[in-house]
Amino acid sequence: MRKGWLLKRFFLGVLLLIIVLLYQGFYADISPEELKKNYANEHSKFIEIDGMQVHYRDEGKGFPIVLIHGTAASLHTWDAWNQELIKNYRVIRMDLPAFGITGPNKNAAYSIKNYTQFLHQFLSKLHIEKCYLAGNSLGGNIAWNYTAEHPEKVTKLILIDASGLPTNKSQPFVFKMAKTPILNSLFLYFTPKYFIEKNIQEVYADDSKITDELITRYHKMALRTGNRQAFIDRAKTDFTPNEFKNSEKLRSIQTPTILIWGAKDEWIPLDNGKRMNNLLPNATLYVLENSGHVPMEENPKESLLILKEFLN
Repeated sequence: MRKGWLLKRFFLGVLLLIIVLLYQGFYADISPEELKKNYANEHSKFIEIDGMQVHYRDEGKGFPIVLIHGTAASLHTWDAWNQELIKNYRVIRMDLPAFGITGPNKNAAYSIKNYTQFLHQFLSKLHIEKCYLAGNSLGGNIAWNYTAEHPEKVTKLILIDASGLPTNKSQPFVFKMAKTPILNSLFLYFTPKYFIEKNIQEVYADDSKITDELITRYHKMALRTGNRQAFIDRAKTDFTPNEFKNSEKLRSIQTPTILIWGAKDEWIPLDNGKRMNNLLPNATLYVLENSGHVPMEENPKESLLILKEFLN
């Protein structure tokens, strides 16, 4: 009798724990208007492209440098770089479709081809004829593809832990989850903050640099209306790189290029940076030993020194 009572109590405890965890992880969508209160400022602007109100910032004066963020990030990932670069350059950065305040596009089209076309439309609307172009991760993939297709537009290319070549690593859990039926449906409602924190820990080499403010920003951007579904749609897009095709495209880029790579990148390992460097005719690889996947955010001063030397 006592054994049955203890077993019943155990299962009730487990059920209660599951309910609490689900409750803590359940988050409703956040509207763009609500996000703007905390994450748009006096420099924020919006431009219509393919029915989207694209959030961007255009600051400083001088030769334009365009900064493109990676998956699940936003233009805020460049904040530290921006503070320094606006002293000498016109700095332009945007929230890519599917991310940040910009949010999803109506056709759920998130291939590299679509992103490259988006960048071309964006720069054309801002009348940018020539620029320095920098991109991290997905943003780096977009940047080198754009440069290959529009070499006359890009004076110098900066690739930071850029994607575009096959890796010897399995896909991060977050992408596997987004492709898995039932799990991805749960993600539309159950997006706990600790889940976001875990992903940031994967892309940072030094967890002590991860602040609650940083986690909150990434979390709230993920909750932007439509962004969770957009993340699933993007994950379902075939991003498996065609090594031969992409290698040939990289070899065609004559633009002066630097690659900045975190030695402790767990998502796109340093080996990819070395291979990309060997393919690009006019490239130099710089390795940051104490960085993970986002050196410009994790170690802005060190990465900026490399950038400034290259631009000057």
